[in-house]
Amino acid sequence: MTTATTSQALAAARQWLKPAIHVLLRCGVTWREFAELAKSVYVEVATDRFGKRGRPTNVSRTAVLAGLPRREVRRQRERLADSEPGLSGYVTKASLLLTAWHLDPEFLDKKGKPTLLPLEGEHRSFVALARRCGGGDVRPTTLLKELLSAGAIQHHSDGRLQVLKRHYIPHAMDAELVRLWGTVLADVAMTYDHNLTRGTREAPRFERAALNDRVSAHTVAEFRRFLDQEGQAFLERVDAWLAAHQITPEDTSANVVRLGAGVYHIQG
Repeated sequence: MTTATTSQALAAARQWLKPAIHVLLRCGVTWREFAELAKSVYVEVATDRFGKRGRPTNVSRTAVLAGLPRREVRRQRERLADSEPGLSGYVTKASLLLTAWHLDPEFLDKKGKPTLLPLEGEHRSFVALARRCGGGDVRPTTLLKELLSAGAIQHHSDGRLQVLKRHYIPHAMDAELVRLWGTVLADVAMTYDHNLTRGTREAPRFERAALNDRVSAHTVAEFRRFLDQEGQAFLERVDAWLAAHQITPEDTSANVVRLGAGVYHIQG
């Protein structure tokens, strides 16, 4: 067995990060928010998975593993101890502008609602609002195009700009599908994690793929129908097996595990 290098691990991570980052960007997650999340997860995993004799990893060793100062490890552990760990995150210029449009008295009407704004002008304009929000490093026209594209603002009938949303999300995505996206990626990752780190006495978890790099693009629709039929039939047999081995809720003495299999369409 050839031991993987840090560079090889990073190159592999880059592959799965690309589709993950694509979804995060569409949901308005910035690199700073992701970096803060990654820092928290580094501390969480180093603490929970690298201790000795079943105990959590101490602060010093966690700091060494994660490459963080001990003070930062303690800070992250305090956040993780909360029921819902808060992330400091980073507010994008677009989000900051929308928030200011809703809260800054200069850009509100007499009823306290966001007022209509002309594009340009020294005061009470979109350009003035962008400058107020520190948008000097981003051109107002760029912010305008992004916010129009995201459906956060629109052109009013009189030509002025009207704000529609309080938060900037580049592309609306179904909340349930995003939740499932996280669950499915976690399941696949945990299978590989087990197979990569398992002890010699532990059985590997099943992981197989059928893949061909030279299939005619004209067959994609046919393959989709084939997979819908055959994949669904297979999963129904798996579901029947799991149901036959499911214990009753009244049986509190049994050792319970989450068990299953997944089938997914590969195309690139």
